[in-house]
Amino acid sequence: MGPVLAGVLQLLALIAALALAYIPLGNYMAKVYSSDRHWRVERWIYKGIGADPDTEMRWPAYLRGVLAFSVVSVLFLYLLQRLQGVLPASLGFSSITPAQAFNTAASFVTNTNWQSYYGEQAMGHVVQTAGLAVQNFVSAAVGMAVAVALVRGFARSRGGELGNFWSDLVRGVTRILLPGAAIAAVVLVACGVIQNFSGIHEVGQFFNGHSMGGSQQWNGGAVASQEAIKEFGTNGGGYFNANSAHPFENPTPFTNLFEIFLLLVIPFSLTRTFGVMVGSVKQGYAILATMATIWVGFVALMMWTEFAHHEGALQIAGGAMEGKEVRFGVGSSSIFAVSTTLTSTGAVDSFHSSFTGLGGGITMLGMMLGEIAPGGVGSGLYGMLVMAVIAVFIAGLMVGRTPEYLGKKIGTLEIKLAACYILITPALVLVFTAASMALPTPPHSMLNSGAHGFSEVLYAFTSASNNNGSAFAGLNANTDWYNTMTGLAMLLGRFLPMVFVLALAGSLAEQKPVPVTAGTLRTEKPLFTGLLVGAILIITGLTYFPALALGPLAEGLAA
Repeated sequence: MGPVLAGVLQLLALIAALALAYIPLGNYMAKVYSSDRHWRVERWIYKGIGADPDTEMRWPAYLRGVLAFSVVSVLFLYLLQRLQGVLPASLGFSSITPAQAFNTAASFVTNTNWQSYYGEQAMGHVVQTAGLAVQNFVSAAVGMAVAVALVRGFARSRGGELGNFWSDLVRGVTRILLPGAAIAAVVLVACGVIQNFSGIHEVGQFFNGHSMGGSQQWNGGAVASQEAIKEFGTNGGGYFNANSAHPFENPTPFTNLFEIFLLLVIPFSLTRTFGVMVGSVKQGYAILATMATIWVGFVALMMWTEFAHHEGALQIAGGAMEGKEVRFGVGSSSIFAVSTTLTSTGAVDSFHSSFTGLGGGITMLGMMLGEIAPGGVGSGLYGMLVMAVIAVFIAGLMVGRTPEYLGKKIGTLEIKLAACYILITPALVLVFTAASMALPTPPHSMLNSGAHGFSEVLYAFTSASNNNGSAFAGLNANTDWYNTMTGLAMLLGRFLPMVFVLALAGSLAEQKPVPVTAGTLRTEKPLFTGLLVGAILIITGLTYFPALALGPLAEGLAA
């Protein structure tokens, strides 16, 4: 079997698995967020934090809950890292420096999981499990809660209430993320991913059964459980520096495909949840079709750029194999790279810096779209719905009619909030990248010069501001400048958009639904899907094209 055919067959198997999970998981999540009953363990949690889960919140109160919980999480994780040197099971590692502790705390609380450290050489078992793994659950649940609040804004009328943040947060963890991650962890352990709390071991180096004379150190950890929620919650932070290219995290081609499935299944299925909650599954299918069109298109384009080759060495290798694991090959690595950058996962099973010039540009463009195809858990859905509001507004301008979406009028306030949402992230990416290239010290962190070196910096701030977390490699991000600036980019890139999303949800929830007429744009039809895809690509292209032209496009065209 040729490598191209193998890649295509893996893609088809992945699509089939996602299709099988779509309806049951989507319906289940809609039931979770619509139920008025609380589990006993959930009541214990509410009592412990002093929250009333039955109190409906308007958008300012919902936002205060999001921000208060996140601030406490950042402080807790920061202090846990600063105290690591005196904690048990620290494996002898010292406390994390202030700048790196801030960066890591901001990273995991914002669902970014950007890492400027080597996990196996910096973090002990307590920080990994009680700190980082816990944030993998709750940060994902926060994103899902905000998405559900926006869906309620479309579904409800005149009241202005969006539900209860604490109830949505707890249910997302206890009823969705914990059960799903537990099942996934068992599968990963059965397939060879390690799960232990062992210390550091000295291991000899061998080749073909013969000792090489040297040795290296390996430490164990609760890898399978963290790997499961890392993918299922679209987090991305790896236990080891090599991330999902490490055999302890991702040992076989099956686990590689299974991990891709995990990082895609909730974001895609949330479109079904959206359709059920607004009372029209066809609307969910329209959003799903938009996400799937972009995702499949990007995978096809990535495979073409990585398989297309004219040099003899690449022909023998079956594609651009530099930086890719031989266990997975070009096809599977391409699917993983596209899926991880079109979601907010950031896990990698290959080095994106080693992709072809155009291939590296595809990974960047996937993040620059806003990670909405299908995006992160929650963030992908609310990002796509904001883009749907923009698309409806554009359609209204073309026909001279007041735009409506799901029975709600898109007026001046709504379009201003949507515009602020789509502008804030590009502003962060471009401003921080420009500052890093203009100042005298930050460019010293680049491994390469020219277009590829610029791509390293552009990728870093694109990944941080869009809460992706993957790295281009080649950039030394463990400096005070990059630790501080990417930390700020992650916090601003996560919570400023949430302000606009919740304000938009509150405005929509206060409206009375307008009746459907002959002039209403049918947003469940393929025509609207095409309009939405075009709006996403054009708006992103106009925003980022100059920066892409200086980096990956220049490198790809010069190759």
